[in-house]
Amino acid sequence: MSKFAPISGFPEWLPEQRLLEQQCMDTIRKQYELYGFANIETRSVEPTHVLTGNGDDKEIYVLARLHEEADAAKAPPEFGLRFDLTVPTARYVQQFKGQLSFPFKRYQMQKVWRGERPQEGRYREFTQCDIDVIGDGTLPSHYDAEVVRLLAVVVGQLPIPPVTIRVNNRKLLQGFYEGLGIADTNAVLRVVDKLDKIGAPKVAALLQTELNLSADQAAQCLAMAAIKTANTGFVEQVRALGITTPLLEEGLTELTEVLDNAADLNAARLAEGKPPAVSADLAIARGLAYYTGMVCEGQMQGFESSGSVCGGGRYDNLANDAKVKLPGVGVSIGLTRILGLLFAKGVLKPTRKTPTEVLVALNDDASRPQANALANRLRGRGIATDLYHAPKAYGKQIEAASKRGIPYVWFIGEADSHHVKNLLTGEQVAADPATWSPA
Repeated sequence: MSKFAPISGFPEWLPEQRLLEQQCMDTIRKQYELYGFANIETRSVEPTHVLTGNGDDKEIYVLARLHEEADAAKAPPEFGLRFDLTVPTARYVQQFKGQLSFPFKRYQMQKVWRGERPQEGRYREFTQCDIDVIGDGTLPSHYDAEVVRLLAVVVGQLPIPPVTIRVNNRKLLQGFYEGLGIADTNAVLRVVDKLDKIGAPKVAALLQTELNLSADQAAQCLAMAAIKTANTGFVEQVRALGITTPLLEEGLTELTEVLDNAADLNAARLAEGKPPAVSADLAIARGLAYYTGMVCEGQMQGFESSGSVCGGGRYDNLANDAKVKLPGVGVSIGLTRILGLLFAKGVLKPTRKTPTEVLVALNDDASRPQANALANRLRGRGIATDLYHAPKAYGKQIEAASKRGIPYVWFIGEADSHHVKNLLTGEQVAADPATWSPA
């Protein structure tokens, strides 16, 4: 039989890792719903003109039949796999606008595909866990603050190292750049967004050589990007740079709202000796072109060099059509990326290989109906139960339960007596099927 090699960038978890992933998704789902978000799923495939309408198309996987006809093969591909969940959601909202209530609050947890070079923490196929709020005509800025807070709450409840959500506002940056006399502010945003990857000296050089900024303008851009606070202290630091514009002031106001809404989370985290849950970081710009206001990225403590594990921002034009404006704000958790990093470093180790809590031992084939009845009785009480498949020696059945990570083995004795063995402690006690529950 031929051996199957893994495909780079397409992770496949073992059962115990998948179980942990599902538990994380359950935690995320619960918190999203507590904040009033409803679940949707969108199709895996979108028309290529939808996928390419708001940014780079180099990472998009296109869809084609293996045996395309010659003429069809020459035509541009009609469909592609989604590379994120935001663009499909914008299409979904436009398509079903007449049947939705606004502001529309949705969460979505599905796979996406990107044709990028796989490396640590980066995959070609991965699961994202998104929330978005989309308004009809307008969307108040307090929703920006809400989604950032919810993102911080969710990652704080996952079994992972502390994550700090670094927040900025593109209006703040663009207003500042306009005040410096820079015309192409988007180009500056794209260069500044490389700070974490290439460092300040190289960014300064690019601003001058590629965008023709003066040395003073480049220095001011870097001075702005160096501002980082875990409270609203960034406001005075920005004003100290001596630039003011209406757009800059609007960005300062919106970013202040985000930090104020997370102040209690930060106080609790700092009291525990942990990094802040949310902080202002004026170097954050986000690469995607559709962001227009608040932008954020989350870094996991101990894995800062791996980049962001969650992020998002405000988009005022992505979901628009010819007749109506549909502004939105959303954030995403890269769950596959988080787990992949932690599994690889051995930081996160599953303690259960299966959701099964009890294995019912089988005495002999004649007692199978009785064992089945017991298993069904326990399942009816919400206890995950399996029945051993063959009547073997108890030692073999206990060994099988141990290998599968099942913590309890149930024995049916004479006169319908019952005993349960805890494989973690070695203790065996009498048990009543009507009242017994696992620890």
